Amino acid sequence: VIVARMAEATFGPDHPVNWKAMAEDYDVIRDHIERVLPGFKDFNTRVRTKNGFVLPNPPRDTRSFATDIGRGRFTVSPLEYLTPPPGHLVLQTIRSHDQYNTTYYGLDDRYRGISGGRRVILIHPEDLEELGYQDRDLVDVISTFGGHDRKAHKFRLVAYPTAKGCAAAYFPEANVLVHKDNVARESNTPGFKAMFVRFEPHAGEAAAAEEVSSLEASGV
Repeated sequence: VIVARMAEATFGPDHPVNWKAMAEDYDVIRDHIERVLPGFKDFNTRVRTKNGFVLPNPPRDTRSFATDIGRGRFTVSPLEYLTPPPGHLVLQTIRSHDQYNTTYYGLDDRYRGISGGRRVILIHPEDLEELGYQDRDLVDVISTFGGHDRKAHKFRLVAYPTAKGCAAAYFPEANVLVHKDNVARESNTPGFKAMFVRFEPHAGEAAAAEEVSSLEASGV
């Protein structure tokens, strides 16, 4: 609904694509999907069956691969070791247990014992100490790439047994930290798993005190 309404507002009512119809009826979206993606024939009918349906998978179904040699191909990549600048960590984005892509269905993450909020940075206790912070401090997160800084405001530092020198934050809350040119060489995938970041104390003591009380009450 959100994307369809944004498109309708951007392109106007005379656009050849009927965005309004998509916002009002998801069957229309599924009809479009059926026309362009293999394996989605009779999408609207099949999606309403009790157990859904299985999408085609040539390697599984017919032991075939869509390569020039008709066989699977393994690629060997050399290990690369990231060396962040002094005072920086390597940040990866992660998802909670009740999250599907950018959609999450709650503020708790039973995988990692987080509850009541998602604007957190999971950080090794030794890194906390070395950087001069304490567990539950509020910080702004700054990523550095290509000489440019990007900032995400008001994240809670949470001591966690992640690898030393590394940290983690939830996707999509931390997406703003990914520079548009920070992409993988071959796949062109954004660098969601490898960002150099540093922290600054978050300004606003009143807001910080209020959030501490809220998170403590919820068990973070």
